[in-house]
Amino acid sequence: MNEKNLKLLWSWTWAIVLGLLLTVLIRFYFFVPVMVDGSSMMPTLHDGDRVIINRFGNVDRFDVIIFKDEGREYVKRVIGVPGDKIAYKNDVLYINGKKQAEPYLDEYKKQLDNSLLTDDFSTEDMIPGGVVPKGTVFVLGDNRRASKDSRIMGPIPESKILGTTPICYWPLEHAKFIQ
Repeated sequence: MNEKNLKLLWSWTWAIVLGLLLTVLIRFYFFVPVMVDGSSMMPTLHDGDRVIINRFGNVDRFDVIIFKDEGREYVKRVIGVPGDKIAYKNDVLYINGKKQAEPYLDEYKKQLDNSLLTDDFSTEDMIPGGVVPKGTVFVLGDNRRASKDSRIMGPIPESKILGTTPICYWPLEHAKFIQ
């Protein structure tokens, strides 16, 4: 093999190794795939859906997040951020006394034939001081009737949040940007 061919082989080998390292780094650190386990996020996400965890950026109200608690990963929606007072009355969400739209639940609520998706509750009755504490978020599953969330677990420490879930990629019929 002449010197020119060796240089070409070396440059291709280096490019492939670097590409593989970047792929592994991105795949296992930055954008981690996770499978949804259970029905607590229906109709937004279904049991067996596969989503991507985005570990970058801030967690905002109404983001769908993944957090780890008791050795298990949970997928839930952030409803309250530090300082928020949350209440549900007659299936309507109020944050700091202001009525909030939840368009991601509209179709689901229509299927219920005038029954409530979310029972009445207030953080004033659940959390000392009545507001979401600093360093935590208040989460709910979109399937409010069958979700272990902050109504049971309490506010979730931000340190337990693995990231947001902006994309569902599998199965293909459920593939979407998560709203």
